[in-house]
Amino acid sequence: MASEVEKKAVFDIDSAKEVVQELRASFVAGKTKDYEWRRTQLKAMLKMMDENEPQIVAALRDDLSKPELESSIYEIAMLKNSCKLALKKMKHWVMPEKAKTSLATFPSSAEIVSEPLGVVLVISAWNYPLLLSLDPVIGAIAAGNAIVLKPSEISPATASLLAKLVANYMDSSCIKVVEGAVPETTALLEQKWDKIMYTGNGRIGRIVMAAAAKHLTPVVLELGGKCPVIVDSGINLQVATRRIIAGKWGCNNGQACISPDYIITTKDYAVELVDSFKCELERFYGKNPLESKDLSRVVNSNHFARLLKLLDEDKVSSKIVYGGERDKSNLKIAPTILLDVPQDSLIMNEEIFGPLLPIITIDKVEDSFDLINSGTKPLAAYMFTNNKKLKEKFVEKVSAGGLVINDTTVHLAEPTLPFGGVGDSGMGAYHGKFSFDTFSHKKAVLYRSFAGDAPLRYPPYTNGKLRLLKALLGGSILGIIRALMGWSKA
Repeated sequence: MASEVEKKAVFDIDSAKEVVQELRASFVAGKTKDYEWRRTQLKAMLKMMDENEPQIVAALRDDLSKPELESSIYEIAMLKNSCKLALKKMKHWVMPEKAKTSLATFPSSAEIVSEPLGVVLVISAWNYPLLLSLDPVIGAIAAGNAIVLKPSEISPATASLLAKLVANYMDSSCIKVVEGAVPETTALLEQKWDKIMYTGNGRIGRIVMAAAAKHLTPVVLELGGKCPVIVDSGINLQVATRRIIAGKWGCNNGQACISPDYIITTKDYAVELVDSFKCELERFYGKNPLESKDLSRVVNSNHFARLLKLLDEDKVSSKIVYGGERDKSNLKIAPTILLDVPQDSLIMNEEIFGPLLPIITIDKVEDSFDLINSGTKPLAAYMFTNNKKLKEKFVEKVSAGGLVINDTTVHLAEPTLPFGGVGDSGMGAYHGKFSFDTFSHKKAVLYRSFAGDAPLRYPPYTNGKLRLLKALLGGSILGIIRALMGWSKA
């Protein structure tokens, strides 16, 4: 009997097909397009988070030992803000946008209509398992889509809670959560979607993109990369150090796609910078950071082993200037600073995604731009300086998903800014209206009346018609007058 129940519970390609068919039927019926339906679902999500914050915090603690402050502020509060913004602005977002017309279609009017894409798939990541799951869903709901959310199996407590809460609070005929690992994700990727959004690493991103290509499905890839921090001299070093710590160890203990991955500073300034880190890290996490309740743990034993492999490489282990302690039983690694690690080491050629922070030294700050650009484009890049020309060069020369000057990671909290990568760090963007636009099709609509029907476009074609059509398309009033008068350009 138990084996029969287990067989029924298997989520395979047929199960995925049924889910998509049900959601597509709801979409075709117009259920998700209704403005009031969208408002109701966003309000339900707000209520869901309000009524279940303790359970969400507990799930995040189970998965990542995430401190309550990080869970409440960086996941729950940010999601609430996204919901509230969508509820406030959605009426404006859905309104057709007027577009100018030219002489070529005179007399006419035009507009751009935002319409939902249809049935979309959101595959989220484990490091911010609530935020990265539901934030894209907010945009997809606001745009009027039916949605399947596939949370990461690496954060199972949060994934399970999400499945339960979404089923209880939201419209299950239009919004579904599918739990599982590789087989379930593979089954979902076999289906035809109207858009897929994936947050994670480049290796899986390529698999998602290849699967989407079979159906010509557009994708948004939110990946990662080695996010650099340039530190100039002549700054408020204590504030800079604190802000780097907040972006590195204060964001899930370095397990964040926009977390500072390495620092670049001058040889002359490096020792002073290291001393500042030592002082502030001890102030924040104590003399034994492995016992601190304000640091998340490494998500699982595989990632723990991966980080130790980076740290214990022969050419790297001798470069530790602070930290390096580890607790295998609790999957914890202390905040670790490394100075002058070789460029050909593993730690400088892989995204770290953990509590290790190498410092690379150069002769002058300007050299950092070429160093960053010699690698793949990062999801974020940061610079600390008071030099106006350096700020301008940083913005001009460094290509990244986003840039922040004199802080780290805070651009994530600004809904007026698009959040997304470039090159190997991803494609597409979301947050605020950008989320709505990501899950919308911008439909061009041109309105004409039956008046003003000119014979120019119809046969028989003549040289006079050709001259006048060229002038109309060129938009030159003088050219139109010349064509009407029969004058040549000469």
